[in-house]
Amino acid sequence: MQLFYNPNISEDSTQFTFDKEESKHIIKVLRKRIGDLLHITNGKGWLFTAKITVADIKNCVVTVTSKELQAKRPCHLHLAVAPTKMNDRYEWFLEKATEIGIESITPVFCDHSERKVIKADRFEKILQSAMKQSLNCYLPKLHEATTFKEFINQEINGDLFIAHCEETDRKSLKKELKRKTNTTILIGPEGDFSSNEIEMAMAKNFIPVTLGDTRLRTETAAIVACHSVAFINENV
Repeated sequence: MQLFYNPNISEDSTQFTFDKEESKHIIKVLRKRIGDLLHITNGKGWLFTAKITVADIKNCVVTVTSKELQAKRPCHLHLAVAPTKMNDRYEWFLEKATEIGIESITPVFCDHSERKVIKADRFEKILQSAMKQSLNCYLPKLHEATTFKEFINQEINGDLFIAHCEETDRKSLKKELKRKTNTTILIGPEGDFSSNEIEMAMAKNFIPVTLGDTRLRTETAAIVACHSVAFINENV
């Protein structure tokens, strides 16, 4: 099944017209014709099946024949991850986390961050592409990039964790995770969180955790954390 994404289609839609760019892709590139069925999501959980009624490269029109709301995961996972020095590593994290399952992501600038600028539009396109590829109808929310201090001073619901590499008292993330529980996990930059940041987070009730016995890259640590939450909530 090929999944199309368009945020403008809603559960009340009976007919829908794709924009010029998408219409050209559907009719000219994919060679779809009148009567062919398309699968569309709006990124809010809805999966629509629609039949092409007008096969025009500038205005492809479809009629919705059925719709289904995908079940949400039993928990909300929010990863706050420092941008990596090499941008493609962060993009890899965004892609794989979307495939595994994640609800929201915040790029967080830390004391040791080497990258202070991100391309939000580019990140958004990667999330959309990964959602379609994995046939997931929920698009992860990409929050605006913020500083570490601003992030931890927000009101955040659920269990809070900060993964770091300092040789201090840390718990195992896998042992601390709870099923069906909203979870926020902080992942630091290549140089790790500063001691001051760790103390600040703990003062805000973030639990310091380890992700294993080896030192992980930022993007790897984020994927390990993401998978750990997905694994513990399987078949719930």
